[in-house]
Amino acid sequence: MKAIEIISIPVSDQLRAKTFYQQLGFNVLVEAPFEGDKKWIQMGLPGDGPSITLVTWFGDMPAGCVQGFVIKTDDVEKDKQEFTEKGIETGKIDQTPWGKFLSVKDPDGNSLSFHQN
Repeated sequence: MKAIEIISIPVSDQLRAKTFYQQLGFNVLVEAPFEGDKKWIQMGLPGDGPSITLVTWFGDMPAGCVQGFVIKTDDVEKDKQEFTEKGIETGKIDQTPWGKFLSVKDPDGNSLSFHQN
């Protein structure tokens, strides 16, 4: 094994989710037809690292079931301000012994945490 490559994020509306993740700073890496009216939408943050794909086809993964998806950041206060200016609702910043965390939910309720050491 070498690395984690793609993490599936279950959503109900791929285009709505794509717009949301773009507002967070993700870029579209691949967007292509996939099984009928579905699309393969693969997105990533700038630089190398794992990417996400916005899925609607896994029956055991209903939209909104992802919890604990953690994204490293350098400045959660800045992120919170930028997200708020874009109309993205955030939680409060939590200070823990292992860093600061800012919670955000996507339109389906998938929970993302931005983590600053």
